[in-house]
Amino acid sequence: MDLAGKRLFLLDLDGTIYLEDSLLPGAADFLSYVRSHGGAVRYLTNNSSRGVDAGMEKMTRLGIPAEREEFLTAVEASVHYLRTCRPAGEAYFAVGTDSFRRQLRQAGFDIRETPDEDVAAVLVGFDTELTYQKVEDACRLLCRGADFLATNPDLACPTLYGFMPDCGSICQMLINATGRQSRYIGKPDPTMIALALEQTGCARSEALMVGDRLYTDIACGVNAGVDTALVLTGEATAGDAAVSPTPPTAIYRDMAALLAAIKEARR
Repeated sequence: MDLAGKRLFLLDLDGTIYLEDSLLPGAADFLSYVRSHGGAVRYLTNNSSRGVDAGMEKMTRLGIPAEREEFLTAVEASVHYLRTCRPAGEAYFAVGTDSFRRQLRQAGFDIRETPDEDVAAVLVGFDTELTYQKVEDACRLLCRGADFLATNPDLACPTLYGFMPDCGSICQMLINATGRQSRYIGKPDPTMIALALEQTGCARSEALMVGDRLYTDIACGVNAGVDTALVLTGEATAGDAAVSPTPPTAIYRDMAALLAAIKEARR
């Protein structure tokens, strides 16, 4: 892998740049170095529980300057998918946070909060406000034949104490209950990377996908045809990578180690 030639860094957030409200080792220095040397960053996050404004506010709170254009979220990928791959005017039942539903409505979609007869699809996100009523209403719709869509397959979201259920775990509960299978829109689908390449004008050879999860972050890079770097600050271990069907191009202890490797490659 030609680290010296990388100028677009596609970065996961949870477990890669930070854990909850704590920056991970080397993250701030890495971002400062990339920007000061003419590189570009795009934050590719499957976390659909909060919007871009909240993401920018969090980065600012952590001392990291951030621009709106740098964020590509599973919500944006979902909006792109619904606009390009679904019929116009459909109604959706969203299992997600108030922020998730608000973002979808602002994008022009008909989002219902009850299992109405004309709902075409259930759309599941990372719901930190999940209730049993939402689960039951989703089951009603899925058993009735509504399509089953989801923002991302992540089973767990990293926290300071360990992990908490993510969108994939919520979907697995619905799968177990209804026998239906979900169509995932976010990582590992390569849509977010394709959007980032289009926005920046970078070639695939100039991009590097960096993340802590093999089956979403690294698989997304593999699916998009870009080099990948696994950091060991979140879910995956080096042992996991050795047996993964989508192994990373390289493995680093953390963002500090990746930064050191880039500096060495550019000497």
